[in-house]
Amino acid sequence: MKFMVALAMMAVTIFGLLIDGHNCKVVQFIFGDSLSDVGNNKYLSKSLAQASLPWYGIDFGNGLPNGRFSNGRTVADIIGDSMGLSRPPAFLDPSLTEDIILEKGVNYASGGGGILNETGGYFIQRFSLYKQIELFEGTQTLIKSQIGAQAAEKFFHEARYVVALGSNDFINNYLMPVYKDSWSYNDETFIDYIMETLQRQLELLHSLGARQLMVFGLGPMGCIPLQRVLSTSGDCQDRTNKLALSFNKAGIKLLEDLSSKLPNASYRFGEAYDVVNDVISNPDKYGFSNADKPCCSFGRIRPALTCIPASVLCKDRSKYVFWDEYHPSDSANELIARELIKKLGFSSVDGTNGPSPAPAIAPSPEE
Repeated sequence: MKFMVALAMMAVTIFGLLIDGHNCKVVQFIFGDSLSDVGNNKYLSKSLAQASLPWYGIDFGNGLPNGRFSNGRTVADIIGDSMGLSRPPAFLDPSLTEDIILEKGVNYASGGGGILNETGGYFIQRFSLYKQIELFEGTQTLIKSQIGAQAAEKFFHEARYVVALGSNDFINNYLMPVYKDSWSYNDETFIDYIMETLQRQLELLHSLGARQLMVFGLGPMGCIPLQRVLSTSGDCQDRTNKLALSFNKAGIKLLEDLSSKLPNASYRFGEAYDVVNDVISNPDKYGFSNADKPCCSFGRIRPALTCIPASVLCKDRSKYVFWDEYHPSDSANELIARELIKKLGFSSVDGTNGPSPAPAIAPSPEE
């Protein structure tokens, strides 16, 4: 009898240690668009929003395309690295398993996706934020079956969450006449529509266990190369930038309200609009030589829309703010991430500050 009791106590102890082991690993769950996508769209065969050809990823790892819409790291990569968090793999990565989720988390970000379901429709395939949250619910079911409901609840409560969408809702929706939203709303009511939708989505994430969450704000999206080249003067599009500022202002208030009313929620809004705007206005001050054209392009044939093997690369990618017509370079992403880290006071999950290793910039193909 004593032996059976001792055996039972040992089993309980081992089970408890297993649960504690899972709880000790803090991971990330990332929801976003092409600025955070690490490969989901690569597996969406019909999607027109792709980063699956050279020269995407040239300064990351082995230099081959990995699904990131940049030459190197994303802002989420860099912030996560600084916090000592593993980089979560794409949800659609065929190698993703329950054990990997428990070790690294999941990235659901999808190029072309938006806060609104209708955003980016002409890309054919993309995950909107609602769809990404639906996929997250499926992840929760898997983890509960792996470690049990109680341990899973603690795991998801302790995780870190990033929500980084919004630019497509303007550039690939509201500001394009082909979308109904462009004539159904004015600037003010469209911001209201986005914020009402985002509030429901963040409340849904809270109900699913998200307690420590950060929403990325928008930069001066009227200054991305695509917006400039579509203007008659080549200057930044003032209206587009004002929409970004309105989004940020409304987002700050929304996150403050949610943090005060949702139980145990630490919801924060991080934006780097001012510093990015200053970089674009004074690139030399930050070590850049070009802030209005993409590093990867067809030369004078613009807009190129995407980067492909036939594209021409700039000679020094570290000196360009923009990688392609839409997306920042690795160097710009590092600057943005450092600004967010400074503003929000991020520290490592284990109490130390771990730097994010910058990539070794490979020479341009023509050099």
